[in-house]
Amino acid sequence: MAESQALTPGAPAASPAFGATPEGLREQLFKAGYIADEDLASLVWMGLALERPLLLEGEAGVGKTAIAAACARALNRPLLRLQCYEGLDLAQSVYEWNYSRQLLEIRLAEAGAGDRAALRDNLFTEAFLLERPLLQAIRCAEPCVLLIDEIDRADEAFEAFLLEMLSEYQVTVPELGTLQARSKPLVVLTSNGTRDLSDALRRRCLFHYLDFPTLARETQIVRSLVPEAAGRLVEEAVAFVQRLRKQDLEKTPGVAETLDWVRVLFKLGHAGLPVDPQLLVPSLAALLKTRTDRWLVTSDTVAKLQSGPRIAQDVGVAGAMK
Repeated sequence: MAESQALTPGAPAASPAFGATPEGLREQLFKAGYIADEDLASLVWMGLALERPLLLEGEAGVGKTAIAAACARALNRPLLRLQCYEGLDLAQSVYEWNYSRQLLEIRLAEAGAGDRAALRDNLFTEAFLLERPLLQAIRCAEPCVLLIDEIDRADEAFEAFLLEMLSEYQVTVPELGTLQARSKPLVVLTSNGTRDLSDALRRRCLFHYLDFPTLARETQIVRSLVPEAAGRLVEEAVAFVQRLRKQDLEKTPGVAETLDWVRVLFKLGHAGLPVDPQLLVPSLAALLKTRTDRWLVTSDTVAKLQSGPRIAQDVGVAGAMK
C-alpha cells in the first residue's frame, strides 16, 4: 500500500502579506483594478486569514472570475484556472500519467537499453506524473490563487472529489499515496447557479452572493477602467445599462459588456449618449448577445430607456465617488 508523503519536507510556505484589515485588502484590490465593496473585501480577507476556499455565486457577468485575477495581482501570486464543464475528470483537473513516456521506457527496457528490474518500481513515480491545475496549485512552492470557474457545470462526482482537497489541501494518487500541500492556495470557486451545489461543498467554503453592481458603484468601476471616456458619457451609459437589465432579456449584460459599450461609444467620438436612438442601435452589439435580445430591443425601446432619470440626479453617486 502506498504511504502518505509530503511533496517537500518541512512546513508549508508562509503566505505573502495581505492587508491587515479588510479595508487594507480592499485598497490592494483597488490598486489591482478591482473595485470591491466592503462585504466582498471582507470575504476575501477572511479566506486568506482562515485559509478557507471562497464560493462566489451570481449571474454571469457580475465579476466573479475577475476577483480571482485581481487577488492574484494584488497579492503578487500566480493564477491557476480550472474551467469546469460536464464530464470533467481527474485527467483534466488533477493529474494523469505520461503514458507515452512510460511506453518509451518499457520499449527501452525490452530492447535491453534499460534496467528491467528497476522499471516496475520507477514506472509510476512523480517523474511520469503530468500535473493539472488542482495538483499544480498545492505543489507551488509559494501560495497561488486557484480559480475553479463555474463549478456548477461540473458533475456531482467531480464536486465530491473536491472535498478532500478543499478540506485537507491534499490529493490522493493511488500509485503514490497522499500528496500534501507545499503551500495553501487561495481557492475561489464560482457558480452561476445552474444547479444546486452539495451541502458538503458549501460547508467547506466561505460564501458570498455577488449581484450586479449598484448604479453608483458601476459608474465608479467604469470611470476607473475607462478613464479616457467623458464623465457624462459614463454616467448616461451606465444609467442606460441599469435600465436595460430590467428588460426581459435572455442574457443580461454584465459589467464587462458595459465596459465594452462605453469603449465603443468613446471610439465613435461620443461625449454622451446621442439623442437619436438610431445612432445607438448598431453599438448595442456590445451589450446584447442573442438574436432574441437584439430583436427585442428596438429603436423605440432605446428611446424609452434613454428617457429615464439621469444618473447625476442620484444622490448616492456623489458619496460613492469619494
